[in-house]
Amino acid sequence: MTETQFPPEFIGQLKPLLGPSLPDFLHAFSLPPFRGVRARPGAAFPRDAEEPVPWAENARYLPLDSAAGAHPLHEAGAWYLQEPSAMAAAAALRPGPGDRVLDLCAAPGGKSTQLAALMQGRGILVCNEPVPGRAQVLSRNIERMGVPNAVVVSALPEELSGRWAGYFDKILVDAPCSGEGMFRRHPETVAQWNPAAPQGCAQRQRHILAHAARMLRPGGRLLYSTCTFNATENEGVVEAFLSEHPGFSVVPFALPGLPPCGGMLRLWPHRVRGEGHFAALLQKDGDAPAARPSAPDFPRPDPALTAAAAPFLRDQFADVPVPNALFAGRLAAAPEGLPPLKGVRVLRLGLHLGEVRGRLFLPDHALALTLPGNTAVPVDEAAARAYQAGHPLPAPEGLRGWAIPALDRLQLGWAKASDGLLKNHYPKGLRRPDFSE
Repeated sequence: MTETQFPPEFIGQLKPLLGPSLPDFLHAFSLPPFRGVRARPGAAFPRDAEEPVPWAENARYLPLDSAAGAHPLHEAGAWYLQEPSAMAAAAALRPGPGDRVLDLCAAPGGKSTQLAALMQGRGILVCNEPVPGRAQVLSRNIERMGVPNAVVVSALPEELSGRWAGYFDKILVDAPCSGEGMFRRHPETVAQWNPAAPQGCAQRQRHILAHAARMLRPGGRLLYSTCTFNATENEGVVEAFLSEHPGFSVVPFALPGLPPCGGMLRLWPHRVRGEGHFAALLQKDGDAPAARPSAPDFPRPDPALTAAAAPFLRDQFADVPVPNALFAGRLAAAPEGLPPLKGVRVLRLGLHLGEVRGRLFLPDHALALTLPGNTAVPVDEAAARAYQAGHPLPAPEGLRGWAIPALDRLQLGWAKASDGLLKNHYPKGLRRPDFSE
């Protein structure tokens, strides 16, 4: 794309930022965009994955024509397709095992699942998305990637900040923005841009950050990011936030393959192999433990339900999950020490285990995707595609009862062996009727 193909106001806001490198920036839009993929710890990358993305763990570049998103292992949570420069935000915040972490604007889940991988299944990850439909997509991706310690909620930031004051060690605010970093991947968005967009977005971003600040403990860190280029939504929002919150300061950081920064990092498409991103790392003054949670305000399961599930869980899993919550009629293993959830719309409460019907325990799809099972049945790619399309599979001789078809040691879901067949229990809402063709 040339300068004349962009709105003049867009070019005008970039000239002070880029100076003589503006032509290089514009030239980048005549080049192909970049794709990336993050592999789940322990999983192999797609066969066509290329060199590593330097600033992110378990991440590689993908060719533009890669079909990794249509592979059965994608549905099994082996990998997450994510734009490479967008991986810098979670890498800069870098939570560790045991942290309490909030992803405040989390859908569709790329940064949430990256945070989860860094936390290694320990601690508490709360993923929030205010838009209900997008929150459903977020919950599905948390399930698909086998995250056991996440709670998915759908609420506005102001509905959460009073309830969860001082609760989190680390917060990510990947704020809704004018999306200028999408121009190369989606050229149609150039026509949708308007000169008033940055200022309007900046007002909303400052509102979100103010509520995020309330939920961070003293000494905790907040990472603010956007996928846009203008200074109004980036440095301008950070500077306004700091003037209104003098108890915060910018923290210098460095990521592999990128130059060290004073706390605010820009990834430009003509300087890195990515579409462009902005990240600012902020720290709250002081040093105090996170606020102590109240007693759990979600229902605890009746002992009769946990007793009914116990034999199945014991037989199927070496690392036996402990049901400690009842969520939407299902047993769940929720992280201990959660913030108050009463009055908050919750879509996912830790690891969903299954449902007791009479004397029978029906395992949840999330359970098969998350914990290594004792009854994994190896299948090839053709069988995996047939299974994810809803078809039964041949059962190994002598096998009866619940089993888990697995491709390249990645578990696909549940099946029940009977009369020489693995009867399909893949969720109907996830089935792809044409997937086996």
